[in-house]
Amino acid sequence: MVDPRHFERIRIVQDKSIDADGPVPVNEEGTKLLVDVLEATGDSLFPLQGALGYEIYQTLFIGPDSLVVEGVSDLLYLQSMSAILNGSRREGLSEKWTITPVGGADKVPTFVALMGSQRGLTIATLIDLQKHHSQMIENMYKRKLLKKNRVLTFADFTGKEESDVEDMFDPDFYLTLVNSEYEKQLQKPIKPSDLGGVGQRILFALERYLNHNPLRDGARFNHYRPARYLVENMGLFASQLSEPTLGRFEKAFKALNSLLS
Repeated sequence: MVDPRHFERIRIVQDKSIDADGPVPVNEEGTKLLVDVLEATGDSLFPLQGALGYEIYQTLFIGPDSLVVEGVSDLLYLQSMSAILNGSRREGLSEKWTITPVGGADKVPTFVALMGSQRGLTIATLIDLQKHHSQMIENMYKRKLLKKNRVLTFADFTGKEESDVEDMFDPDFYLTLVNSEYEKQLQKPIKPSDLGGVGQRILFALERYLNHNPLRDGARFNHYRPARYLVENMGLFASQLSEPTLGRFEKAFKALNSLLS
């Protein structure tokens, strides 16, 4: 019932005596209609705050063509790799896509359902694939939240059973990002051979390694930081990306762009 396009029309109805611990002044008893939001209590403002937050989220992160990803690091990697591919006259992610990070795999179906209820939107996902996520991913198209060809995972482009966005890069390149960003906290630079077997998710292997070789000064690994480091140093790293890495991202972007009308 709250129209976020016309907040000036909103009127707040409240009864202070309901939540008051003791008696309220006579002139404040009963139901009151308020025009000034500064006079309202927190409980009375809650629906307005929810509507305002939803409108802000739509303004910032939702467009006619929305690509749902798990987090901000995915957004940074996709944007930076798209820019690098475009700079090489290869196909990057279409500018029509608005990348929408939702804060985790478990939140993806909810946001897809909310966004899908709005007419005129093109929605797709590009998300991590882990074994415990597989049922959730299948449910998005089995329950007709999205068509199957709009539910993409990074494993579709790495050829592995499980993959995060970090697995789109060659292990040695991703570790270059990690070693550069965490240079002061690492006990020594990490080599691909330090992470064990081939085929496992690099974040899983890296977490296991750091459990036995903790970062200095109590620091903890955050997978957002290497993504930010790449964005800040794209000019330095663009020439170090291998053809297979560029090919994986280009293949993903082509698949997504083909979904646009």
